[in-house]
Amino acid sequence: MPRAWTLVTRPQGTPRHSDFALVDLPSAPLEEGQVRVANRWLSVDPYMRGRMNDVKSYVPPFKLDAPMEGGAVGEVVESRAEGIAPGQMVLHMLGWRDEAVGPAAAFTPLPDLGAPPQAFLGQLGMPGMTAYFGLLAVAEAKAGDTVFVSAAAGAVGSTVVQVAKAKGMTVIGSAGGAEKVDWVRSLGADAVIDYKAGSIVKALGEAAPEGIDVYFDNVGGDHLDAALAHARPRARFAICGMIDVYNDAKPTQLKYLARLIGNRVTMRGFIVSDHMGRAAEFHRDMGAMLADGKLRSEETVHDGLEAMPDAFLGLFSGGNRGKMLVRL
Repeated sequence: MPRAWTLVTRPQGTPRHSDFALVDLPSAPLEEGQVRVANRWLSVDPYMRGRMNDVKSYVPPFKLDAPMEGGAVGEVVESRAEGIAPGQMVLHMLGWRDEAVGPAAAFTPLPDLGAPPQAFLGQLGMPGMTAYFGLLAVAEAKAGDTVFVSAAAGAVGSTVVQVAKAKGMTVIGSAGGAEKVDWVRSLGADAVIDYKAGSIVKALGEAAPEGIDVYFDNVGGDHLDAALAHARPRARFAICGMIDVYNDAKPTQLKYLARLIGNRVTMRGFIVSDHMGRAAEFHRDMGAMLADGKLRSEETVHDGLEAMPDAFLGLFSGGNRGKMLVRL
């Protein structure tokens, strides 16, 4: 019998295991036009924390006591839809479960880029698109720019580092702890700040004495303030996420906010769905960089459907290097 994770209570602060429940799902014959998929890889992502709150946002909140959703890659095991056949690997959003059933339109066959299937949940999927378009389209980064990226050891941040280097930029990353700092440096970053080691403002000033042209924000808080402190005239900030406040909604104190004015800093929030119509362009360019050896990916893998809450909670405690995945 298929199983799925549900949200049974809306978390107050950091989620707890008791907020989730693993339940059996009814199994029924396929209707015309439907597909049945055995999930092989499941994704957890920071944005899912926002969906656990009952508030209006760009994505509807999770319903209580209903199967949760998220990115997944699986193998088609049964199909009553034209164009999708058993054996195909597909990408979809019916994650947090071991079996997905839905209309054919909900499943996208994986592009043939010579990459493992789970890559389409990371560097070649939503996190990769977030990094690519956030850097190049939202922040309008270009060769010669100095780019600062927070959470540079995460799925999005590590891709920003590599795309920026491939496009001829100077890159400064921020990560927590010596091991992650060394890894981000190995990806090609010109300098890496250990945010656990002291003042981010001071460290960024030492790494970028002439300031930064672009800030790719995954964290908010002290990282955003440091970027404002060292923004060059007409710097561009792409605001992707603020994981620093996802669980406790603590107020952000920005001592250097007024520098927006004098330095004419542009700060733009964005959502990856704004750019989904350019997916083919993304896959062409990223596929070429992959073939040229300019991209490296790292995965932190948990095994078994039972591990989903642990994998998700690990995102907020620094438990991942690269993309966090659950393998079924």
